[in-house]
Amino acid sequence: MKEELEELPKKAREKHSENKKFFAKLKKKPSKKLDYLMQELHEEEFERTDCLSCANCCKTTGPLFTNTDIERIAKHFRLKPSQFIAQYLRVDEDNDYVLQQVPCAFLGTDNYCSIYDVRPKACREFPHTDRKKFHQIGNLTLKNVAICPAAFNIVEEMKKKIKL
Repeated sequence: MKEELEELPKKAREKHSENKKFFAKLKKKPSKKLDYLMQELHEEEFERTDCLSCANCCKTTGPLFTNTDIERIAKHFRLKPSQFIAQYLRVDEDNDYVLQQVPCAFLGTDNYCSIYDVRPKACREFPHTDRKKFHQIGNLTLKNVAICPAAFNIVEEMKKKIKL
């Protein structure tokens, strides 16, 4: 897995232009069956992929924290939301709450998340490859293929199955 993660950014850069064109076409003319196909590709890939052997998303990027996320996680720690924010979060350039630093403070050395049951919505949904109206998140997916080997594989399979 380590070798695959080291190669991933390079592979993503090599495919970036091709993927960008593909997503632009997909956005203009989305397939009626796209969401079903994405669900299928997502499920197939995650039968083969073990996130615990990777955790690259937790090591390299931080999720956005919604107010609902903050309240839920603060309650889990028996903190006031303001205390949780002060201890773990900062406001980014888009005025969103994000982690103060990466890797994620809640990621253990075994790649397990210490707040898994109450983790942010963005973490629960990552890499967003099974999301409805998938054609609307091309830019996000372009970023995620450089972070998540599963997302990279799903997009490569998707390009084989959808001829634009």
